[in-house]
Amino acid sequence: MTKRILLVEDEPGLVMTLSDRLSSEGYGVDVARDAESGLTRPINERFDLIILDVMLPGGSGFDICRDLRQHGVKTPIIMLTARGQVVDKVLGLKIGADDYVTKPFEMMELLARVEVQLRRGQRSGSNQGEIHNFGDVRVDLRAAEVTRRERVVELSAKEFKLLRYFIEHRGAALSRDELLNEVWGYDAAVSTRTVDVHVAWLRQKLEVNQRHPQLILTIHGLGYKFAD
Repeated sequence: MTKRILLVEDEPGLVMTLSDRLSSEGYGVDVARDAESGLTRPINERFDLIILDVMLPGGSGFDICRDLRQHGVKTPIIMLTARGQVVDKVLGLKIGADDYVTKPFEMMELLARVEVQLRRGQRSGSNQGEIHNFGDVRVDLRAAEVTRRERVVELSAKEFKLLRYFIEHRGAALSRDELLNEVWGYDAAVSTRTVDVHVAWLRQKLEVNQRHPQLILTIHGLGYKFAD
């Protein structure tokens, strides 16, 4: 599977150079050109690596790195900057960066560092897959914890199990019978109406507007789908 790299950089020449070279090496490259998109895209999308410039329109790469880690994003981050002072490197590493490359740099050196971080990310990927972010909702499957706007959302055991099943089958149309069998079990003495009730409770706790859900979508005549 092609590794996805998010390049957070606003310098047009460097964006073109890095994008072309990384693409030629077989990576999928997405570009964010300001601090806002550099923060929101990794929270809402999955990347295998982030190359993050320190100086960006609208904010600092240091702030982005810190905020991503606070949101539970564990994607490897390589800081890219013209600064060469030791204190900047130390700060970057302390707030959660995995590596630090100072401009100007040799392309072969950067590519080598990219490969190292992708290998490390692959080894630790089992934990990364346990954390999912959907807008202002964060779900940690390993810890069985759900937060919304950084506040804990209290879910019952069945609500959490249903949410987990939705997340693990994102984008798939799931019938009420399938959800009933997989979440409650074949021998459960409940009806498909129980599924509807629990979906309504999840929407109430997680959706911005439960009348117009953006996460748990209704598939008329079949069941539900968790937005991909």
